[in-house]
Amino acid sequence: MSTVKTPTPTSPREPGNEPSTAAGTSAGMARRFATRVRLDRRYLPVVGTFVVLALMLAVGGSRYENFLSGRVISNLFINNSFLIVLAVGMTFVILTGGIDLSVGAVVALSGITAASLLQSGWPAAVVIPLVVLIGTVLGLVVGIMVHVFDIQPFIATLAAMFLARGLCYVISLESIPITDETFVSIASWSQQLGPEWRVTTAVVVALVVVAVAFYLLHYTQFGRTVYAIGGGEQSAMLMGLPVARTKVLVYVVSGTCAGIGGLLFAMFSRSGYSLTGVGMELDAIAAVVIGGTLLTGGTGFVLGSVLGVLVLGLIQTIITFEGTLSSWWTKIVIGALLLLFVILQRVLVVRRR
Repeated sequence: MSTVKTPTPTSPREPGNEPSTAAGTSAGMARRFATRVRLDRRYLPVVGTFVVLALMLAVGGSRYENFLSGRVISNLFINNSFLIVLAVGMTFVILTGGIDLSVGAVVALSGITAASLLQSGWPAAVVIPLVVLIGTVLGLVVGIMVHVFDIQPFIATLAAMFLARGLCYVISLESIPITDETFVSIASWSQQLGPEWRVTTAVVVALVVVAVAFYLLHYTQFGRTVYAIGGGEQSAMLMGLPVARTKVLVYVVSGTCAGIGGLLFAMFSRSGYSLTGVGMELDAIAAVVIGGTLLTGGTGFVLGSVLGVLVLGLIQTIITFEGTLSSWWTKIVIGALLLLFVILQRVLVVRRR
C-alpha cells in the first residue's frame, strides 16, 4: 500500500523577506559604482576646486548684496576670458609634464603687434589671423627646441619669453591705442541673455576654445597621446604612439592659445603695450594647478582649468566687494590656494603608489 505524501503548506513570507533579484543586482551595481568612484582619485582635485568655488560663492552671496547676480557672474567670464584661453593652452603642456613660461610675453607681442599694424592702416581681417599666427610660430619654435634639441622646457620657454618681450620693446615702448572701426566693433559686440546676463566676443571665443580643447583631449588620438606622454614618455613610445609629433604640437597649441589670448586682451584694453602680461604666465600655471592638473603630467582636465580661472577671478571679485582690502591680498590668497592644491596633489601621488 503506497503512501501519498501531501505537500507541506508553506507560510507566506513576511513583507520585505521575499527575495528580489532586481534589488540585489541594483545593490551590487551601486556598491561596485561606489567602490570605483572611491578608488578613482583623478577627479578629487577637480572636485576640490569645485567645492572651493562653491564655498566662495556661498560666502560672497551671504556677505555682499548682489554678489550672486547675473551681472557679477557675467563679468567674471568677461574679465577673465583671455586667462581662460591661456589656461587651456597651458593645460596641454603641463599634461605632458612640461611648462610654458612664454605665454605672458606672447600675449604682449600679439597685442602690441595688432595695435601697431592697425594703426598703420592694415585691415582687421588680416591683422587678427596674423597675430594668432605669431603665437603659433613661437610655439612651434619652442616645441622644436624641446624635442629636436632636447632642451628642458623651462629653458626653452624662458628663451622664448625673452625673445617675445624683446620684440615688444622693438615695436614700441609706449602704449598704442586701437581705434580701427572694424576691430572696435568686434570687441564691442555683446549679447544680452536676460536682464543681467551678458556675453561678449571674448567670452564666445574663450568658450569655443574650451570646447575644441575638450574634444581634442578626450576624443582624439592626439589627446590620448598627450595623457600617455605625461604618464610615461618611454611607455608611450613603446606603444607606438606619435610622441615626437605630439610633444611639438602641445607647444604649438599653447602658443596659439597665447596668440588668441593676446588678441582678446587687446579687445579688452583697446590698446597694445609692451609690458602687458608680465606675470600672466604664472597666473595661467596657478589656474591649471588649482584646477587639478598634476605638475608631473598625465592627470588633469580642461574644465578643471576653467574652474581654476574662475576661482582666481572670484578672489579678485571678493576683494573688490570688500573694499577695505589691498589688491595684494589677491596674490596672498592665490599663493595659499596654490600651496594647498600642490600638497593635495602630492598626497594623491604618494597614495597612488
